[in-house]
Parts: sequence; C-alpha cells; structure tokens
Amino acid sequence: MNLSFFDQFMSPTMLGIPLILLAMTIPWLLYASPTDRWLNNRLTTLQAWFLASFTKQLMLPLSIKGYKWALPLTSLMIFLITMNLLGLLPYTFTPTTQLSLNLGLAVPFWLATVLIGLRNQPTAALGHLLPEGTPTLLIPILIIIETISLFIRPLALGVRLTANLTAGHLLIQLISTAVFVLMPMMPTTAIITAIVLFLLTLLEIAVAMIQAYVFVLLLSLYLQENT
Repeated sequence: MNLSFFDQFMSPTMLGIPLILLAMTIPWLLYASPTDRWLNNRLTTLQAWFLASFTKQLMLPLSIKGYKWALPLTSLMIFLITMNLLGLLPYTFTPTTQLSLNLGLAVPFWLATVLIGLRNQPTAALGHLLPEGTPTLLIPILIIIETISLFIRPLALGVRLTANLTAGHLLIQLISTAVFVLMPMMPTTAIITAIVLFLLTLLEIAVAMIQAYVFVLLLSLYLQENT
C-alpha cells in the first residue's frame, strides 16, 4: 500500500508517546551554553555575535518599554529557525508544519501585545480600531473591519508559517519521487530534476530561516503598536 504524500505531516508516535515533544526539545540541546571564561570558543563567540546582532536589529524600532521582550522574541526566533532547519533533514519531523503548534505560539504572544496596549495606553490601543477623519456613516463598518483584522492576526501568523513549510516539504517530496522514478527510464531528465531538487532544497533552507524571522518580526510590529 502506498503512503500518502501528506503522511509526513502527521505527528509520529512511539509507544503511545508523541515524538513532537522530542522534536521540540532537541533544538535547545544543540546550542552551546555560555561560560564564565574570559575567552569562549569560536562557536560560542559566533552564536553570541549573531544573537546580539539580531536582538539589536529587532529592538531598534521599539521603545524602551518594549526592550523587556528581547529575550522571549530572540529565543522564539532561534527556536523556530532550528526546528525548521532540522525538519529538512531526511527521516525527521517538523513540528512547525502543525497548525496547532504555530497557533499555540502565535495566540499567546499576540494576546500579550494587545493586553499590554490596553493596560498602558488604552486610548491609543482602541484608537487603532478607527482611523482619524473617518466619515460618520462609515464608523460602525470600519470598527467591525478593524476588529476582525485585529483578531485575524494570530491566525495569519500561524497559517503563514504552516503553509510555507508544508508547501516546501511537499514539493521536495514530489520532485525527489520523480527523480527515483525517472532514473531507470530517462537518466538525463532525472539528473536535471535532481539539480532542480538541490536548488529547491537551498531555497527551502532560506525559507525556513526567513519564515521564522517574519514570524518574530510581525510580533515585534504588533508590540510596537502597543508600547
């Protein structure tokens, strides 16, 4: 019996234990922990430089009140990047292809930014629901539209990440299957297809990093509106 192409996106289990827990734990074990030494090795130094550069770039447009979000947002981006990249390896499972996980990350962070805005500056937070200079007849309609757009933000965050990774993994599987089928019949076509597969894999590596960055960047923009 042939397996479905979408079986790779099912959460695997072993002895009744979901392996998604293991896949979410592994990223934290791959990074070197900082030490108290004056000089660190090259890996730790490169890791610290990357984290400092990203945090500086992410916090640049935010006010001082938003700087306390530096640690959770940076940790979230590293977590997403690592899971996305590990999911490109053969015989692995990508937790971020599960919409439930992505919504579980997007909804709490989005809700936290909204609650911070309502607590610190309620007038400005509610003012986003009604643009300045709106005609009186359009006020009820615009309030409804802006409210819907506000509540659809976490859904858009989760669906964007899920759809991009799912589409990329599915395309890689389709092309790799075509390579194995064409190899005995048309070797030249199979080699050309394998080159396309290699280029697509490089593209998916870039997509895995970019989507993690976009996820965190949009959260920082939501935070910027409410601080």
